[in-house]
Amino acid sequence: MGDVLAIVEQRDGKIRGVSNEVVSAAAGLVAGSGGSVHALLLGPPGMEGASDLGRFGAEIVRVAENEALGTYHPEGYSEVVAAVVRAGSYDVVLFAATAQGKDLAPRIAALLDLPLASDVTGLKMDAGEFVAERPVFSGKAFATVGFSTSPALLSIRPNVFAAKEQPAAGTVEAFVPEVVDPGSWKIRTVEFQASGGGAKDVAEASIVVTGGRGMKGPENWELLEQLRDALGEDAALGASRAVVDAGWRGHGEQVGQTGKTVAPKLYFAVGISGAIQHLAGMRTSQTIVAVNKDPDAPIFQVADYGIVGDLFDVVPRLTEEVKKLKAND
Repeated sequence: MGDVLAIVEQRDGKIRGVSNEVVSAAAGLVAGSGGSVHALLLGPPGMEGASDLGRFGAEIVRVAENEALGTYHPEGYSEVVAAVVRAGSYDVVLFAATAQGKDLAPRIAALLDLPLASDVTGLKMDAGEFVAERPVFSGKAFATVGFSTSPALLSIRPNVFAAKEQPAAGTVEAFVPEVVDPGSWKIRTVEFQASGGGAKDVAEASIVVTGGRGMKGPENWELLEQLRDALGEDAALGASRAVVDAGWRGHGEQVGQTGKTVAPKLYFAVGISGAIQHLAGMRTSQTIVAVNKDPDAPIFQVADYGIVGDLFDVVPRLTEEVKKLKAND
């Protein structure tokens, strides 16, 4: 394996946690092969944390600070990233399969006329060849994908690859991209509005508490909010499509085939039957806990732990037990 380029994301000048996972995954690919990891960070002047990427395996962190790149812009970012890839000699380019990564990675693939493996959940060497694993058919099967072109473009699913710290520190190199020309961009970004009152994004949380129609109404969501709060700051709320369609919760919380794909360490499915569309968005979670009064609910077929009972009795008791455990830590 030769050199690998990790595309880093920032928001408001601060590096997003998922980027540590991307850099760490890149470091795992080059381990023992003699290759090196380069990280590319685009953003506004005065960004924080570029040097910290070295702790996760980035030997060189290339930073381009420009007011025009302060917030993600499809055309501007695509032009700069494509130029960096063309100028380098990378075997692999890694993105995060976030909202930004899912927009940017296909644009780079189109500009460079290269294939893209998206939403990857596994990376390995097989008989000397680099391959990736990704879910297909709504997560009911996994495909092993090889690459006949170079560089290989991939986006990795958040919360699947652990961010592992490395003993070495990286070198930060500032550069001025030559292709930034806001006047030629056809799109103008007017503003960004955060949803959910600043709550953690369900796609990035390591713990997700999701409710379905079994919650019976939006007025009962306080039960899930209490469980989320007891679980800590890494927990987020999710909702099934039926709940969002009913107007109980916002679309930003929807988990499933037509919502967000999540892969947290711990996933609570509360009052959710387990339709295939929902399973497509959460079945790669590391540990799944289901609460449903129907013992034949499909969700129990994928759950690691299942509780058959009335969620209005079970959830408050779960919350109390979590609080007790936290108090003893």
